[in-house]
Amino acid sequence: MITVEGLEKRYGDVHAVRGVDFAVDRGEVFGLVGPNGAGKTSTLKMLAGLVEPTAGSATVNGYDSQDPEMRRTLGFLPEESPLYEEMTPRSYLRFFADLYDVSRDDANDRIERTLDRLDLDARDRPVGDFSKGMKRKVAIARSLVNDPDVLIYDEPASGLDPLTTNTVVEFTRELAEQGKTVLFSAHDLYHVESVCDRVAIVSDGEIAAQGTLEAIREDYGRIEYRVFTSVPVLDATPRGDRYEVTVDGMDGVERVRDAAADAGGEIVDVRTRESTLEDVFLDVTGRGEA
Repeated sequence: MITVEGLEKRYGDVHAVRGVDFAVDRGEVFGLVGPNGAGKTSTLKMLAGLVEPTAGSATVNGYDSQDPEMRRTLGFLPEESPLYEEMTPRSYLRFFADLYDVSRDDANDRIERTLDRLDLDARDRPVGDFSKGMKRKVAIARSLVNDPDVLIYDEPASGLDPLTTNTVVEFTRELAEQGKTVLFSAHDLYHVESVCDRVAIVSDGEIAAQGTLEAIREDYGRIEYRVFTSVPVLDATPRGDRYEVTVDGMDGVERVRDAAADAGGEIVDVRTRESTLEDVFLDVTGRGEA
């Protein structure tokens, strides 16, 4: 449903996106993660037809991303999404449904069902009176009035409270389960892990790693072992009545076992810790050392 090949974008001397390649299938949630300035938003805007690529190609739902017809099958949510604040959610969403030639009955049904799912009850108050979270829900509903096959969301939960964030994240997963293709960028890696089928880590305009979370962890992650002993050993940290040493593999665990035995003690507990997406992100983008 989305295919990107060799996509590039230059703004004068700034090379914002450098030869990006990825594809997103129907019913899949694909996440773009990376630090500010990595090229995520430029990539999404090119896919949404808002910015023309300098090189490469992108197709969305079978259309070239620059084809105006593509936008009829797309729901796009920018990171900053100004609304017509004097309008109510119902009037605002009906206005956009009319732009897409959605029948009034279909529009009303779709609007009410979407606002129900997003827990937005204040539907006849001016949008200008709303909190940021409420406005974000209206913007998400706007992206769905044309019942698009593909959704491109730029930081959909940025700046929202935890409850609203959870609602948005769960709703994103539900949209994919309905067969929609979902591509989004995010800073909150916890929610990326909870909702994405695959991710791409973007750094300096390039994709540094991509794949399923399991595959990325296997290629770039590591497993640490926290070994607790009954006696002090080399490099151990006191933890109450026992001592902790962190090692990288089972060979390290065996060395700690031998050291503890030589000191007249033993291992009393071993706990594993697998790399999170945040750990991998920091390593791949070079921000772990910083």
